[in-house]
Amino acid sequence: MSHTQEETVRFTTQVGARGRLVLPAVVRKRLALNEGDRVVLTLEPDGSMRLVGLKEQVRKVRGLYRNVAPGVDLVAELIRERRDEERRETES
Repeated sequence: MSHTQEETVRFTTQVGARGRLVLPAVVRKRLALNEGDRVVLTLEPDGSMRLVGLKEQVRKVRGLYRNVAPGVDLVAELIRERRDEERRETES
C-alpha cells in the first residue's frame, strides 16, 4: 500500500490497557518512527489529534529560527552569558 504525503489515510485502532494505542506499521513507517521514539500528540479544539515524531518536530522548529542571527553561535553566546552570571554571583 503506497501513499503520498498529501493523502489523508484513516486507520481504525483500539485503545488497550492503560490507554495504549498500537500504531499501524504503515503509520510508523510514514512518520519514520522506531521503537522507543518520542512523539508529539496535539489535541485540536475540534477533538481531532495530530501526531508528529519528536525528531521531526525539533527539526521544523530549528528551521524556524535559522535566520534569526545568521553567523552567530547562539549556543556559545548563551553559555558565555551563563558563565558570566555565575562569575558575578560568585564574586558578590
